[in-house]
Amino acid sequence: MSKQERATRTRNALILSAAQLFERSGYTQASLDEISSGARVSRGALHFHFENKAALADAVEQAAAHTLRTTAHTPPPDPTSAVQALMDLSHRMVHLLHHDIVVRAGFRLNCDTGPRTPLDLRQEWHTCVHQLTTRAADEHALAPGISPDSLAATIVATTTGLEVLSRANRSWLSPSSLTSFWQLLLPTVASPPTLPTLQPNRTPTH
Repeated sequence: MSKQERATRTRNALILSAAQLFERSGYTQASLDEISSGARVSRGALHFHFENKAALADAVEQAAAHTLRTTAHTPPPDPTSAVQALMDLSHRMVHLLHHDIVVRAGFRLNCDTGPRTPLDLRQEWHTCVHQLTTRAADEHALAPGISPDSLAATIVATTTGLEVLSRANRSWLSPSSLTSFWQLLLPTVASPPTLPTLQPNRTPTH
């Protein structure tokens, strides 16, 4: 293994350890000693990569943002309508929040610990969703009177709300929770020709 590969592996291990500890103990209570121990590296190795705990938190948030952007911009395996793409993306997002601790910790840090950087993960998620609701309107896939702005706000509020509820009970991030939401919403927001083509419980490729 080259020196650069070893450095990358150490940095990634520190980010993962920090994410695990931030979620378990919170940002304030997490200590650098525990983070370095969890990554199985020395404090010196930690400080080689990160100046302080705030820098580690920023790295967790940036890693979460990178995963979110990659997920949002990965094209579907088959051509699909914007509404179906929107449902599939929301399922992928909830899957990430359920199974990817760096994404989950990044969202919680970014939303709960106050602004440290210009990064706003909820706004980035809103932008991804709004692009698809706008495309759905352009495709005439929305019911008359349904605003792409209002629909995007509803979806973002629901998905981020599920993340908050999951802190006490992880089952809120189950696929069935989101499927139930879409089953209730679709008859109101989808145009009559579009509605029969939609699969609210389709399991996307993660």
